[in-house]
Amino acid sequence: MLKLPKNEGLNIVPFIDIMLVLLAIVLSLSSFIAHSKIELKLPVSENSTSFNEGQNKLFIAINERNEFFLNDEKISLKQLENAILALDKNTMVALKSDKFAKFENFVKVIDLLKAKEHEKIQIITEKNQ
Repeated sequence: MLKLPKNEGLNIVPFIDIMLVLLAIVLSLSSFIAHSKIELKLPVSENSTSFNEGQNKLFIAINERNEFFLNDEKISLKQLENAILALDKNTMVALKSDKFAKFENFVKVIDLLKAKEHEKIQIITEKNQ
């Protein structure tokens, strides 16, 4: 008769690894949701101006990982293009880009706005102290 080796127990190490990865994802997302804003290191400018809160605005942001955000919601470039095409000409577009983001992505957004012939654009920077 053939004897099978006795199973010593369940190997839970892979399960623990998966749970730690899931925990890291949950913690990183919860901090984003709790702060409800996108962390950007804006470029510094000598002549930075503040914007009017009462005006109808559309906020576009590009973070350090070159991800696009529309009014603090992550979107793809195609979704951003569709939102810009549906944009009213009187709506002010406030554009923020992280100083470590690719300049190419900033140019893509400007190009989409130019294609729509949208001229109400404000580039948000940090005032030099």
